[in-house]
Amino acid sequence: LKVIAIDEHLRVIYEDNVHFDEDLPEFKTQGGVYIHSDRLTVTSPVLMWVKALDMILEKMKSSGFNFSQVRALSGAGQQHGSVYWKKGSIQILKNASSELPLHQSLKACFSVSNSPIWMDSSTASQCSALEKAVGGAQHLASVTGSRAYERFTGNQIAKIYSQNPEVYMQTERISLVSSFAASLFLGAYAPIDYSDGSGMNLLQIWEKVWSVSCLDACAPGLEEKLGCPVPSHSVLGPISPYYSQRYGFSPDCKIVAFTGDNPASLAGMSLQEGDIAISLGTSDTLFLWIQEPTPALEGHILCNPVDSQTYMALLCFKNGSLMRERIRDDCASGSWDEFSKALSSTVAGNNGNLGFYFDVMEITPEAVGIHRFNRDDQKVVSDFPKEVEIRALIEGQFMAKRIHAEKLGYKVSKYDEKA
Repeated sequence: LKVIAIDEHLRVIYEDNVHFDEDLPEFKTQGGVYIHSDRLTVTSPVLMWVKALDMILEKMKSSGFNFSQVRALSGAGQQHGSVYWKKGSIQILKNASSELPLHQSLKACFSVSNSPIWMDSSTASQCSALEKAVGGAQHLASVTGSRAYERFTGNQIAKIYSQNPEVYMQTERISLVSSFAASLFLGAYAPIDYSDGSGMNLLQIWEKVWSVSCLDACAPGLEEKLGCPVPSHSVLGPISPYYSQRYGFSPDCKIVAFTGDNPASLAGMSLQEGDIAISLGTSDTLFLWIQEPTPALEGHILCNPVDSQTYMALLCFKNGSLMRERIRDDCASGSWDEFSKALSSTVAGNNGNLGFYFDVMEITPEAVGIHRFNRDDQKVVSDFPKEVEIRALIEGQFMAKRIHAEKLGYKVSKYDEKA
């Protein structure tokens, strides 16, 4: 859990963090999560998140941070995680005593104590059922921006309902991690924002309302438990009196809707129409600002957090930095300097030599293995020369990103093509 405070000139005046495993060892998480025995179910304890918030605010207080100067606050939470509030919790949240840390007041408020998170992949049967109920994977993508994904909230809710209907019936509100965190500051259930909400397989991304057919396919009475979605930049209301009394926040401090981590990245990087941002990590991620998206079976279309009339696309490629590091080790003696020199020694286009490199099953597209082609489009089984291999990897990875971006509706301008 991270906190950052900025002034009106966007200068950072305070930052700190709480590390779940190290600072909250009593929850016994690894990387902030529990990986269950089936290796598919991955959860996080809700109270750990609440206690982390208590802890970080106490750290700020101890350091002398002046909470009364805070005019507004907002935040981002991991996309696809969900929190299940037990019936009657709204009153406890609203009336929490400022004498107690929040986690003590809320300890009995959750019908599901361990929240399903983005790493969970235990809902394959629910995904199949959802796609079947609405007329297929492409139709679901056309409505909600994505085909059914195991980590997406609708499928997680469907699993909870099918396995523990009594737990579902005891739940009065379902939050995303983002709207859950906003609720803690608001002292009331915060609505889900359009952008994070479009990562659930439940929101009609065009009309910005819940899809009745998707809701019905997941669980009964679900619309009431989700509340009405709102634009990502909505001012939700003033901060809960709890924070004014305990920490000295101004009662006028505004809570702005929280959103998901991916939409927040698009906003934070100041992307505008036509821009692409690429995050090169263990998985490579593409963020795109799109005016007229064409949802497909690969990738995700989300509502744009900055402009509710436009969209953002998200493409994830699993064979990212680990693949590059493997070719670096094989072809450049483990040295990025050698890798760069080899890349510079070859021409753009690689004389027609092309490669697709997937050590693990790729997400976009679903493929595995190393596939090399020479200038005559013949498949080559053996390795390319080292410098050709390096350029084939880099060009292949970036061509794939462009091709899939264009499939989702991203338009490369004439200026770019000339360049």
